[in-house]
Parts: sequence; C-alpha cells; structure tokens
Amino acid sequence: MPDDKIHVYFMPGMAANPSIFKNITLPPEKFEQHLLEWFVPRRGATLSEYAEEMVQHIHHENPVLVGVSFGGLLVQEMARFLEVRKVIVVSSVKHESELPKRMLFAKYTKVHKLLPTGLVNNVELLAKYAFGETVNKRLELYEEYLSIRDKYYIDWSLDQIVNWRQTYRPERLVHIHGEKDAVFPISNILDCIPVKNGTHTMIIHRAKWFNERLPTIILK
Repeated sequence: MPDDKIHVYFMPGMAANPSIFKNITLPPEKFEQHLLEWFVPRRGATLSEYAEEMVQHIHHENPVLVGVSFGGLLVQEMARFLEVRKVIVVSSVKHESELPKRMLFAKYTKVHKLLPTGLVNNVELLAKYAFGETVNKRLELYEEYLSIRDKYYIDWSLDQIVNWRQTYRPERLVHIHGEKDAVFPISNILDCIPVKNGTHTMIIHRAKWFNERLPTIILK
C-alpha cells in the first residue's frame, strides 16, 4: 500500500527535548509526525558533519523538516544531504546577518567561551541560554523541556551558533518568527511570517497558532 502521507520531522532547540512539540498536532489523515532528538556530538564535529549524522534518523523520502531555534540552523544544514519537500524554521535565523549583535560580538571576542556552562544542571541558567527567558514560576516546565545537560554539547552548540556561516539555503524554506523574540530579535529578520506577540518559546506557548496554520504552510 503506497504511503501518501506527508512526513514531518520536528527538531527542538538547543538543550531541549521533543516534548516541546507535545501540543503540536497535524491532521493525521494527511500528515505523520516524527520527533528528532539531540545527541552529544563527537569531538571536533562541525554543524554540517552533525547534520549528516542526524539525516540517518530520517526514514522517509521527501520529508518536511521543522527546526526551532538552533534546531532551525541544523535542519537547514540537513537539507544539504537529502531531498526535502520543505524546510520550516521557527524562532531561528536563515543567515549569519540575522544573528543579533551580541552574538556577532561573541564570535570575534570569544566571550561565549567564558560562559559558566559547567553549571548546566542549573535549570535557570540553562533556560537563559536556550530560551532567552528568566525562569520564574515555570521552573518545572523548563525542567521538563530542557533535558540535555551535557557541558560539551552546550559549549559546542553555543560555538556553532555564533560561528555559523550559511553556505546552503534550501529552495523551499519558510521562516516563522515571533515579534517579541528576545533571542533573535525580529528587527534583524528578513522575509518571515511574523507571529504577533510571539516569543522565542512560542512553539510551546502558541501551539494553537501552529496547529491552525502549519498544514497550509506545508501544503502551500
């Protein structure tokens, strides 16, 4: 029996696990959802090499790749190694010119290497790195979503973000971005679908928006 469903693979952001997508539901008669997970990179791996390894977890032809934040950078790199129906990046960037000035500053000063990433078991600190938010009443929520606590992975991720150079842009790329994103301010973002009042964590807090619009965005 032929598989006529559209297979959609979801990649979470830095340090996050796939539970950030738990409220994202696409019509099951048309779509099949798949969740990707971070693994600790091998020493010295580039983001491109990591993407090539992650592609081994794609088991369907012509998939849709959805990446959030750092996961958005990764799915763009993954699209170099397979034919895709569409690449959708959420709360992310498409080019190094869209990175905020503080990240460009970090690239040249290496200040990101001085961050206390050894404290990754401190959920408040990890949330600040991964989501750009200060944890207050939602500590348990962040403990659920942020489960990748490996220091090398965090150091590697930060370094890959500030040093990212776009060498390949997928043809069928869609960018969805919140107007109140504190990590990647929308003022730096070109050619995106804006989400009113959307923050960097809108994939969690604005699931209804995505459930209503993702099917059309994918099929368009």
